[in-house]
Amino acid sequence: MTSTESGLHVVLGAGPAGTTLAAELARRGHPVRLVDRSGTGEAVEGVQRRRGDVGTPEGAREAMAGAAVVYHCVNVAYHLQVDVMPRVQRAVLSAAEAVGARLVVLDTLYPYGETHGEVMTERTPWRATSGKGRMRAELDTGYLEAHRAGRVRVALGRSADFTGPRVLNSSVGGAVFPGALTGGDVLAFGDIDLPHSYSDIRDVAAGLAVLGEHPAGDGRVWHLPADRARTTREVHRMIEERAGRPLKVVVLDEPRPFGPFDKTLMDAYAEMFYQHTEPQIMDSAAFQEAFDVRPTPLGDTLDATLDWYRALLDRGSQFQAAQP
Repeated sequence: MTSTESGLHVVLGAGPAGTTLAAELARRGHPVRLVDRSGTGEAVEGVQRRRGDVGTPEGAREAMAGAAVVYHCVNVAYHLQVDVMPRVQRAVLSAAEAVGARLVVLDTLYPYGETHGEVMTERTPWRATSGKGRMRAELDTGYLEAHRAGRVRVALGRSADFTGPRVLNSSVGGAVFPGALTGGDVLAFGDIDLPHSYSDIRDVAAGLAVLGEHPAGDGRVWHLPADRARTTREVHRMIEERAGRPLKVVVLDEPRPFGPFDKTLMDAYAEMFYQHTEPQIMDSAAFQEAFDVRPTPLGDTLDATLDWYRALLDRGSQFQAAQP
């Protein structure tokens, strides 16, 4: 497959994935517009930031004006997803059709539902029974139907749990790395001796960029590159080696509020807690072979993530020291 796309690339959503993707696209030489509801935040070299509400057809069309490729990385508060994400999808599909842009969608593993340890590939049946899983499956069906109907050219990139620089609200994010560096509590969920796939946010971004550059990948779901699954206990040991201290791990065997995860979030997450009570193994071989891309080794991901969190904690200390 070879790249055939040029023109403006528009990223919707400026969370960890959207921001990292915008930086990756700029690095690849594309003109990039990054759109979210605030229009403010981290400055990214080569990226134009714009304020916009893509939850309405008018706002989505304005955000996408002039785009050749649009990347849908929008997310909302966890407890609002079932109500809000379908409305965002309708607006995004309508706007992409109106402006004639290709659409690349950042997706999750939720449509597969409980797999009882089965390795997830793009051929795994969609058997979700949770509200959020069924919602994601319905959205994905809608994207693929829009592609088959010739309305919008669409590619979907599915990711395992995020980790890496900029990632805060993840099972290996803000509840893990600060404690690893400071000696505080480190949170883990469920059975930490089960294998679990994690996606480096930089690999997620690079994978979405590849789909944006290669229209031959349209019309289907792809698993974005992820290194081999490890148990959470193994991940903790790798972090301990790099942080130079033992981790004080607190394991939640059922969803309840802890640290950055408040009651509202954990109540909404309860139906997805099966992801920590059975193996979660994502196979990305199809993408790797089709596009000749390899995932970042997990050790390298953890090195970069610890460096990012050290800088984040240092900035926080400097801020506190400057307060009267």
